[in-house]
Amino acid sequence: MNRITFGAGDGFHSLLRARVHDHFERTGQERRDSPAMVIKSVVILGWFVLTYWLLVFEAWNWQVAVVLSVGLGLAIAAIGFNIQHDGGHGAYSRHRWINKAAAMTLDLLGGSSLIWAHKHNGLHHTFTNISGHDDDINLGLIGRLSPHQPHRWWHRWQHLYLWPLYGMLPIKWQFFDDFADLASRGRGDHSLPRLAPADWLVLLGGKVIFFSLAFALPLQRHSFAAVIGCYVVTAMVQGVVLSVVFQLAHCVEEADFPGVAATNAGMGPWADHQLATTVDFSRSNGLLSWFLGGLNFQVEHHLFPRLCHVHYPQLSAIVEQTCRDCGVPFRSHPSFLAGVASHYRWLRHMGQTPAIASPLALPVLQPVKGKTEPAAALASR
Repeated sequence: MNRITFGAGDGFHSLLRARVHDHFERTGQERRDSPAMVIKSVVILGWFVLTYWLLVFEAWNWQVAVVLSVGLGLAIAAIGFNIQHDGGHGAYSRHRWINKAAAMTLDLLGGSSLIWAHKHNGLHHTFTNISGHDDDINLGLIGRLSPHQPHRWWHRWQHLYLWPLYGMLPIKWQFFDDFADLASRGRGDHSLPRLAPADWLVLLGGKVIFFSLAFALPLQRHSFAAVIGCYVVTAMVQGVVLSVVFQLAHCVEEADFPGVAATNAGMGPWADHQLATTVDFSRSNGLLSWFLGGLNFQVEHHLFPRLCHVHYPQLSAIVEQTCRDCGVPFRSHPSFLAGVASHYRWLRHMGQTPAIASPLALPVLQPVKGKTEPAAALASR
């Protein structure tokens, strides 16, 4: 696997960090430990507990059960967007144990906070949109999200079939992905590192609690078919919402997908790379921002992942102005639907059979937007 190094900063990142620091000094706001975040967490966790209780103990017919399953799926997504995500990045609190507790909400919902931190924080946030390094854009044989991934004949329909398959993400995650990552630990440059006994306790204990809440307890009161049906509805809602939101940040027409030509290939500055591969959406929608944990401000999140997301709307103007001052592109969609439409078009574009490059062209991958072009083609422009 190619080793990737990023170039020295060009002054943009330093200026941006200084302006963000001045913002917090001027306003007196805490970067973490925000009272607004604590209140938000109580509301979301209350939403989850109430919906789960009503579904398991009070649902009186299948129509009510379906509605509650949808509500539970949205509550679980909200926990992931807000509490787990900030905790996993160390952005919830200055206290490590609070961040760890927030991150471990993922373990209660069927995932592993330890494996997530390795793959998301370590790989995705460092090597964003670089095929073979960023696991978040790896759908295996099912889909093609990057121009540097192999094309299969069935990808021509991925802009249609991937949407419902997004709903299968939690099921795959809960039953397969974490165990597969455990089985392959120690193999490859980016594989899961060795786990301590305490890590095993958290991982396996979380799985036991999740399967008990999802299946063992509900089966005491409802039929097998009813429990499986509600689980599938909940998982599908959760999966579609989580997947689509994260895809809108990176797998759209406006984002770049850099290619790596050779071992030790040099990249540009890390901050510039994050801006080239990340796109905001619907920044003026306060309700959506609340539910998504500020993940519609993905540019701000990638540049400052250890800041609590409640600050992203304020930081967005600072980031955009600094980009304008330094001549760095800032990419954003005006609405959620505009982002969805761009993702649809990107899926369709990636599903088309790639053009075969001329054998005379030098096959060096360049970090150009939307497609990979030979260096000879770029030089002719």
